[in-house]
Amino acid sequence: MKRYEQLVELLATDIRSGRLAPGTRLPSIRSITAQHGLSASTAFKAYYRLEEKGLVRAQPRSGYYVTASAMQQLAAPARGTADGKVGKAARVAPRPDVSELVFAVLGAAQDPAIVPLGSAFPAPGLFPLQRLGKSLARSARFIQGPDTVASLPRGDEGLRRQIALRYLGLGLAQPAEELIVTHGALEALNLCLTAVAQPGDLVAVESPGFYASLQALERLKMKALEIPVHPQDGLDLAALADALQRHPVKACWFMTSFQNPTGASLSLEKKKALVALLAARDIPLIEDDVYAELYFGHRGLLPAKAFDRKGLVMHCGSFSKTLAPGYRVGWVSPGRFGQQIERLRLMTTLSASLPAQLAIADYLQHGGYDKHLRKLRHAMESQLSSLLAAIARHFPADVRVSRPAGGYFVWVEFAEGFDALALHQAALELGIGVAPGPVFSARRNFRHCLRLNYGHPWSERFEAAMQGLGMLARRQSPYAQAAN
Repeated sequence: MKRYEQLVELLATDIRSGRLAPGTRLPSIRSITAQHGLSASTAFKAYYRLEEKGLVRAQPRSGYYVTASAMQQLAAPARGTADGKVGKAARVAPRPDVSELVFAVLGAAQDPAIVPLGSAFPAPGLFPLQRLGKSLARSARFIQGPDTVASLPRGDEGLRRQIALRYLGLGLAQPAEELIVTHGALEALNLCLTAVAQPGDLVAVESPGFYASLQALERLKMKALEIPVHPQDGLDLAALADALQRHPVKACWFMTSFQNPTGASLSLEKKKALVALLAARDIPLIEDDVYAELYFGHRGLLPAKAFDRKGLVMHCGSFSKTLAPGYRVGWVSPGRFGQQIERLRLMTTLSASLPAQLAIADYLQHGGYDKHLRKLRHAMESQLSSLLAAIARHFPADVRVSRPAGGYFVWVEFAEGFDALALHQAALELGIGVAPGPVFSARRNFRHCLRLNYGHPWSERFEAAMQGLGMLARRQSPYAQAAN
């Protein structure tokens, strides 16, 4: 029995006997390592395993506590762990419960001392913030009294016209009057979900998939049906078709281009097939397309929305990934659900910031947005090459890495048995942030995987961080251990 397994058994015995009653705080990592002569990564691995079993729960900035249901969990039949390889079939997860893990993992990205390989955003220096500030100052001078209410709740008309022009550049006719400007894409996505599903409903999501979709289902008390995603080919349409025959799916939430976390994109043929598959059953699709403008090559990818003939696709976009993260301006092309989304908007945030909308509208019209995007795409593609080269230099030889054609994430898959959560904790001790695979699954699968961010200019700091990650990864790699 491995040392972390011994600690798991010891603490489980204490819980079973009542020495650690529900609500009791477990010893800190520092004290448990000192008491048992363990490394911090071993202790964290034990605590994560206890959390998987439902025996303990992490409280941010506080520690781990015995859950109220721990005794029932110990009495229940043993279940498989998340270390096993995910099958090709879709799986219904219990109501998602990922928020605590997400907050714990991604909180490190806010620390400027941490190398942000686990961050959800590109480097701020890649954005034209000074030029955008001039647009903000100029547009704010001309705001009139009636303007402050005239755009509620759909958003500034000038900005909606500029967004409609972006669609037209892709060859997609999108009337500006149908668009709804939102407080970032995340609000758009959540409004769409609330418009088409109710508490208790089953919603199909990607696996691995965007953790915010799981958090939204958790908050709204909905259930997740996880559909497998291939790191290169994207969503498994055969698994989705099979799942739709067997389960009462009320809606789907998918990224069809440059998917987070894998970077995968569906081909045009698969996007068309996806829309047809859902249209046959009248199932709405929430299409999260926030990385659409970050393509490598000469032309962007058409979204699934381009093949929608029944108004079932709600296409959501944002300027947060390409222009101004802090301005929080996104939008949705709502299809047939515009009235429901608009009414939900009236009952919640009412409107995105008018000055931010006006500033972005001015920049899109006068600031050279396309020139900025070309520069940004070139930087991302160069940074991807640097990251892939660093992985080849420093990581175990048996890793598999996605090769995205846009966005700013790669998906790294280690050999079975690898513990990305333990790597995450050990990396933090070296000042390095990563996003471990379990945060991208309602069932906390993909424990042997990582998402890495290449949205920052390459430097000696990032090279050193990759070297450190490689050192930690090789300690766990069966390939490296066999070679030694």
